[in-house]
Amino acid sequence: MSFSIGKIALAGGVALGALALAFGTQWSAQAQQKKDLPRTVVWTAYDVGSGGYSSAASIGHVMAQKEGITMRVIPGGNDIARQSPLAARRAHFGALGIASFLSQEGVMEFGAPEWGPQPMRILNMAWADFNTGVASCAADSGVKMVSDMKGKRIAWVVGAPALNLNMTGWLAGGGLTWDDVQKIEFPSWGASTRAVREGQADCWIASTNSGGVYELANSPRGYQPAHMPKPQEDPEAWKRLRRVTPYYEYNEATIGAKPVSKQTPHVGATYGYPIVSAYADQDEELVYQQTRMIVELNKDYKDAFPGNDGYAMERQRLQWVIPYHPGAVRYYKERGVWKEEEDKHNARLIERQKVLAEAWEKALAERDEKEVAVKDFATLWMKHRAEALKKGNFEPYWVEKFW
Repeated sequence: MSFSIGKIALAGGVALGALALAFGTQWSAQAQQKKDLPRTVVWTAYDVGSGGYSSAASIGHVMAQKEGITMRVIPGGNDIARQSPLAARRAHFGALGIASFLSQEGVMEFGAPEWGPQPMRILNMAWADFNTGVASCAADSGVKMVSDMKGKRIAWVVGAPALNLNMTGWLAGGGLTWDDVQKIEFPSWGASTRAVREGQADCWIASTNSGGVYELANSPRGYQPAHMPKPQEDPEAWKRLRRVTPYYEYNEATIGAKPVSKQTPHVGATYGYPIVSAYADQDEELVYQQTRMIVELNKDYKDAFPGNDGYAMERQRLQWVIPYHPGAVRYYKERGVWKEEEDKHNARLIERQKVLAEAWEKALAERDEKEVAVKDFATLWMKHRAEALKKGNFEPYWVEKFW
């Protein structure tokens, strides 16, 4: 793959020089002993107060207590800021959202020439009773259903394709597009959170268990996540949602800020979050140990943040849209939950990444040969991408540039 980490602008003010990590350390086959692990592991996450940051911090606290290993969490205001340290190998793992999938696919910001499809791998995902990436609105805005967002002030976070695509999906579910709302740009997720609370916007993307959502619920504006109609009530709405965001699964959330509860669930969709991710070349032994700690220490941190029980072994869905890292696979095989079906599914996903990588190289070559302008490159890339995936009998999800 031609991906060049040197070309990436490390967004979000991440002070990478302060990390001073010893990435050259090699872990032996006997690295199950704490003394053989690095003393510090580095994760990335969304801003302080986000569900991903709070969740990662709670894991890190228990790792320090039980394993003597320090976790340093780098907060990033958008998806590029979260993934850049991983791409530059300045962080080991990311508490990522659906941008991990979008980066694998090479779409939106990841369709830029300095990025391209990324070789992502999963360790674990928090599949809990909250809804991830919800169109979250102030209660006084009058939004109750996704269709009610028409004419409202909706947050668009620069450099955050996951947030923006999620919101595009929710709008589509309501039969709307960005032309039907007031699109307001913000530099970070945290800024969009504050804007809704302070009355400068009406809706932004946040999980029902996000810290920002609880703050909004306790503010004068109040909190109201936008509901989808149930699939049986409006199947066309769900077709529109999933055409834009194919990774969502129907879910009725019972974890979240008021009014979300077991008595009044949020009718919407979700995916596991955070998606604990690494690059394919991350050390297998380190990934194995980190996966082990996430799963086996869950009893010690599951009550520290709403939804942390989603990291438990019995909650994992081992056949998803991104392949698992060999270190994680080894751990799940040892626990007896990774079978032949998971192996076949994982191999197919890895093959998809290879097809994407080859298509990317062809797109770059044609760009150079024909001197394609930067503004036209994404259209060229999406053409190569769709053709290659269809030829390999893979679902392209998106055929043309949609951003």
